Amino acid sequence: MHELPQLGKLEEAFRDELAVIGVHSPKYPAEAIPANLRLAVERYGIRHPVVNDPEYRVWDSYAVNAWPTLVFLSPTGEVIGRHAGEATFEALSHVVQELIAEYDRQGTLDRSVPPVTGEAWTKSLERLSFPGKVLATRDRLLVADSGNNRILAMTLQGSIEQIIGSGRAGMQDGDPQSAQFHAPQGMAIDEAAGLLYVADAENHAIRRISLRTGRVDTIAGTGEQAHRAARSGAGADTALSSPWDVALLGQMLFIAMAGTHQIWSLDLASGTAEVWAGTGHEAIRDGARESCWLAQPMGLALSATTLYISCAESQAVRHVDLHTGHVTTVAGGGLFAFGDKDGSRDEALLQHNQAIAVGRNGALYVADTYNNKIKRVDTDGSIVTLVGSGQAGLLDGPGANARLYEPTGLSILGDSLYVADGNNHAVRLVDLEAASIHTVVDGIIGGDRE
Repeated sequence: MHELPQLGKLEEAFRDELAVIGVHSPKYPAEAIPANLRLAVERYGIRHPVVNDPEYRVWDSYAVNAWPTLVFLSPTGEVIGRHAGEATFEALSHVVQELIAEYDRQGTLDRSVPPVTGEAWTKSLERLSFPGKVLATRDRLLVADSGNNRILAMTLQGSIEQIIGSGRAGMQDGDPQSAQFHAPQGMAIDEAAGLLYVADAENHAIRRISLRTGRVDTIAGTGEQAHRAARSGAGADTALSSPWDVALLGQMLFIAMAGTHQIWSLDLASGTAEVWAGTGHEAIRDGARESCWLAQPMGLALSATTLYISCAESQAVRHVDLHTGHVTTVAGGGLFAFGDKDGSRDEALLQHNQAIAVGRNGALYVADTYNNKIKRVDTDGSIVTLVGSGQAGLLDGPGANARLYEPTGLSILGDSLYVADGNNHAVRLVDLEAASIHTVVDGIIGGDRE
């Protein structure tokens, strides 16, 4: 999905004058499957109709050549303008107001026409909803219940011990019952201090939770999305852009800034946030971290000497040497080099890999999200499927027969790999020695509707 994040605000502000229709022209084969698109629409809470355009017929008829693109139509159906790329609510609102004034003068704007709406979705707070990331510690399992806008603290067996967040989408600090998140994703823990750091993706913020009291505080981000990458600043005063994962090294919090194709750092002692790696170009280029290119980093993992990055949009696994700052592509790579193929570094293909974890002896595990698999990346860059037949579903058992449905989060604890199985609304556990999987938390909600 390549929805502009400001469209929801725009629809709400001009509900009597503006009709929004989404057109989904998929990049990936998995995105063209109607069931997958339907789940994506539900996951993002999209209220307007969305047309599936797998053969790019609508795309071509409107001469679109970039994701996302806005095409403006008059009340009588003529194309009157277009905009490629992101845009702020303020800029879009100004354009819409001018168009409303013009068509009111012409007498062609009919406010009596009912608004164009799609399916309405409701979620049950009694079940998981599109869990984005998971974090396993010695004595607890932390789950970003992204679709329900909250963090769950569980036993390792999946029994809920604490719920942090009211479940309402918003950005509010406070106690665990009143605090609000909006589609939280990656987490990192300081166990000694009892603090959990959360990438609050749709709030474009980093939140800190006291695991002793459940208190939530915002430590970086303004709540508004940055459209250009600031170089540095006080965390609380610096706009971020879709932070998707975090990794903690001492007092340095690394942030996968998916929206600007960069890795940022947040100095927890000084509160300073700044770009740490990536120029903002969406592509693959290795080299010094300051000049490298990344593409939608959505997963991070740390070893003693290396930061590993899962670049979803380029289906690549990257690593940064923490001593030299040099960025190297370990496996995969290419904005349009995607597929489902095991093999050597030069042969293997992934499809929008959204999470990464590092295990013993440097073995890497990747959530090959759109291929519905968990794969292992060996030290020579070769890739082999560990769990998942490739067919979407929820089926436990040996790796080759098991089924997942768009896994999005990974966390290793010993010889166990915990998996946030997004479209199954479930948490799964992979036995790395046996290469088998079983379900820890089965939260299938199936899209209860109004």
